[in-house]
Amino acid sequence: MVTEYLWAAPAGAVLLGYLLGSIPFGVILTRAFGAGDLRQIGSGSIGATNVLRTGRKGLAAATLVLDLAKGAAAVLIAGWLFHGHQIPAAAAALIGHCYPVWLKFKGGKGVATLMGIVLALHWPIGLVYAAVWLGLLALIRISSVAGMTAAVSAPVAAAMLGDFDAVFLLVALALIVLWKHRANIERLIQGNEPKVGARKDA
Repeated sequence: MVTEYLWAAPAGAVLLGYLLGSIPFGVILTRAFGAGDLRQIGSGSIGATNVLRTGRKGLAAATLVLDLAKGAAAVLIAGWLFHGHQIPAAAAALIGHCYPVWLKFKGGKGVATLMGIVLALHWPIGLVYAAVWLGLLALIRISSVAGMTAAVSAPVAAAMLGDFDAVFLLVALALIVLWKHRANIERLIQGNEPKVGARKDA
């Protein structure tokens, strides 16, 4: 009888992670404060970098914090409610952000949400992630390069710190982030990827 319910905890963790991850804070904030439909601005992404293109730095900062927080919350709450099932919640949270059902599966690129996930799973790896992301962003001001490099740094840091249980998960999540940045990669190759603060027509 017990075995019939073994699926309940991982399924609950996945559902929790997806629902939290799929909250489109960028869209909600820009609409609530009269900055327009974020999906019709700049790259059309729902993350903080695109919110910044509205000229509303406060909304961009709030989006960044909330996207990060929902990733961390998915892992922490899953650990509390469904002990031992943080990893499926983490994966579902990133998938929810990148492919939210509420927006016809057209979401963000996952960099901030992944940082929250990593901080909640193993905070030293999260510190490496943050240092790589923010350091590169300050140095070269190309958000996509900073974000992709940070995502790739997470499994590397996990391996170096001996957290081999997290390596496979973080490789998979980094690949999702890279996939979501495929248009950015094309622009980087062409040499026309915009820097943070530069205007881009819708």
